[in-house]
Amino acid sequence: MLTRFAPSPTGHLHLGHALAAKEAFGFGAAEKGRCLLRIEDIDHTRCKPDYTLGIYKDLNWLGFDWPIPTRVQSRHYLDYAKVIAALLERGLAYPCELTRRELKDGQRSKTNNTLSPLEFLAHFKMEDDAPHPKPSLPYAIRLNLAKALETTAALALTFIEKEKAEIDAKTALMAWVRSGQADPIIARKDIGVSYHIAVTHDDHLQSITHVVRGMDLYEETPLHILIQTLMGWPTPIYHHHALLTRDDGEKLSKRGLDTSLHSLRENGLTAAQVLAMASP
Repeated sequence: MLTRFAPSPTGHLHLGHALAAKEAFGFGAAEKGRCLLRIEDIDHTRCKPDYTLGIYKDLNWLGFDWPIPTRVQSRHYLDYAKVIAALLERGLAYPCELTRRELKDGQRSKTNNTLSPLEFLAHFKMEDDAPHPKPSLPYAIRLNLAKALETTAALALTFIEKEKAEIDAKTALMAWVRSGQADPIIARKDIGVSYHIAVTHDDHLQSITHVVRGMDLYEETPLHILIQTLMGWPTPIYHHHALLTRDDGEKLSKRGLDTSLHSLRENGLTAAQVLAMASP
């Protein structure tokens, strides 16, 4: 059994992250497996090295440990680009410079709706001996959801939630198509990839058997099942846990009330006290 804790270094970890870490690392220990740490920092417009260092420090303080080396996504943009190129090659993805608002207003893309994999991959060439590229694109890449569903029509798009219920992902995806919503972005123009591609790729690469994450990502899961199916990757078992919320019921975030682990530690709380507070 293998799971992972995968924070994004866009700010200091807070109590909500302590809950997520407790769920992921605790699940790994309870099932006599392992929990990896993954740094999901593909968004180079918001992620900062100082926050990454803070993640290591906070998790060590909380008493968690993990196998090394840690996978840092920003070192692997080309890995994700190859997945997108494969979907372009199959005609399952296309370039689009329009925003969701513009698409909703009925505007039509001015770009050619086809793009060769080589043209796309050209944006990820190494320059100036940089250790890894920080790509940007003149357009976003969207998954052709209707065509992807047609391609997988004969396959079951399901996932197991908490080893109990089998969930039908296809129903949610078909409802997405019928609603007229814009196709999902699989490569943001400002970072060259998306969370959906990076997370499914890495779960496959790292042989993750159980994905432990918050309920705020539950609605993303059908799309992840589709990507896994299109790429021929196995689907893990999913465990979506409850979230830590504020008094008004909103999800605890990196903005607003300061519940950062750094601040709590500086104010004299122990790791055990913080973990006890990190309960939904």
